[in-house]
Amino acid sequence: MSGEFDLIARIRARAAAAARNDVRLGIGDDAAILCVPVGHDLIVSTDTLNAGVHFPHDTAAFDIGWKTLAVNLSDLAAMAAQPAWCTLNLTLPDADAVWLDGFLDGFFALATRHGVALIGGDTTRGPLAITVTVHGFVPHGEALRRDGARVGDAVWVSGTLGDAAAGLRQWREGSAMDATLRVRLDRPTPRVELGLALRGIAHAGIDVSDGLLADLKHVLEASAVGGELDLASLPTSPSLLEGFDESTRQRFQLGGGDDYELCFTAPLSRADDVRAAAARAGVAVTCIGRIVDECGLRLRGRDGSLVAAPALGYRHFSGADEGEHDPGEGEKDAS
Repeated sequence: MSGEFDLIARIRARAAAAARNDVRLGIGDDAAILCVPVGHDLIVSTDTLNAGVHFPHDTAAFDIGWKTLAVNLSDLAAMAAQPAWCTLNLTLPDADAVWLDGFLDGFFALATRHGVALIGGDTTRGPLAITVTVHGFVPHGEALRRDGARVGDAVWVSGTLGDAAAGLRQWREGSAMDATLRVRLDRPTPRVELGLALRGIAHAGIDVSDGLLADLKHVLEASAVGGELDLASLPTSPSLLEGFDESTRQRFQLGGGDDYELCFTAPLSRADDVRAAAARAGVAVTCIGRIVDECGLRLRGRDGSLVAAPALGYRHFSGADEGEHDPGEGEKDAS
């Protein structure tokens, strides 16, 4: 059993290995001193993850560490920001050095991959909860925002949709978990390289954290436009295709959340540029719809006819997914 200062010392020792030249003063004082590059905007985002809400209680410490940083980096990716620094606030039920080392292994595995320096934070006692604040850079005026979608844009999404929600469904039902779906739940991949590659090409972007429908609606509302999605175009992994019927797959893909893929809009004329950017980033992208001038979000079936859009997507404090009570939708309530 370790005390608070022992835990802080372990974190500080690990952070020292990921130092950056733009950190003039990191962990060890009342605050960090940082240098923002000339000609860049500072992008800041924060997320809190709670045990039993954002990840199952039995999740491995390594995976919790990875996911805690990944969901925050995903926000930077959605705004085409280059990650730089982060802070880490840990609330732990016990001063468990073994658990902490596993957590830090996962956290720094991802931090090192993206050149992120840990510059400060806090440790407290209580039910397991982790808050990370990330900082990144974007050249002035080049950030992707939710309010940039334009009529005539195509709607794109990276990777595949619905895998994490499917993995959570399997876990909650106590059935054998598909290994790919479990990895997608526990270790999401922040699409940082894709976000950077889309600078100057995409008009608007968001990461899919609360479900495709819920998150795309944020873009449509901020941009004062409408959207149409083609259900037959939703990208589907082999594991999801083999494990669930079409209706269930679509529910996961539209409202499941926890995908942490990028949903973005770009001019139809830039389709080749989008694909080239995705190839450079090493991730597949799929055109799933279009931006239209009639407000609202509509779904089209395989025959092109309009299909009613279910009210899916997670809302904290509501007690369930929006409009739903099926524990399969959403990455939340993972108790």
